[in-house]
Amino acid sequence: MKKLLAPAVLAAAVAFAGCESLSDISDSVREKIAARDQPQTKVYPEIAPRAVYEAARVAIGQMDFRFLRGGAAQGELEAINGVSTGDAPHSARQVSLKLRLHATTDGGTEVQAWMKEVIEADSANRAGTATETPLRDTPLYDTFFRNLQKAIDAQKKG
Repeated sequence: MKKLLAPAVLAAAVAFAGCESLSDISDSVREKIAARDQPQTKVYPEIAPRAVYEAARVAIGQMDFRFLRGGAAQGELEAINGVSTGDAPHSARQVSLKLRLHATTDGGTEVQAWMKEVIEADSANRAGTATETPLRDTPLYDTFFRNLQKAIDAQKKG
């Protein structure tokens, strides 16, 4: 009986050790995914969230993004650009934009922006099966924030 018990204990120890290492691996993967999906953030001091929201609506229009949902009261805005052809034959590509606006303690607004590339690999045969990939280092963020600043400046003058 002792001969059978030792291998069972050894197998259980290996199994539980494996669970811990699998847990470590899954935590590592989650951290890498979370790091890829971090927002680009800008703070606009002394500018109310409602004014920044209205300027954001102007900025997305200048970039040919279409408003999907959101509002100044919710502090959210979601938009998507037009469908274009992807790199592969019969594929489609779009970029989605999600904004969150938070009031700061000095009466200003913090804007968090996430952009994702939406790719439908074979839109002719498998419509509706798209994948989303966070965009981190795209010049679209710079373009958006530049257009947002111009719209805020235009509000101040008007």
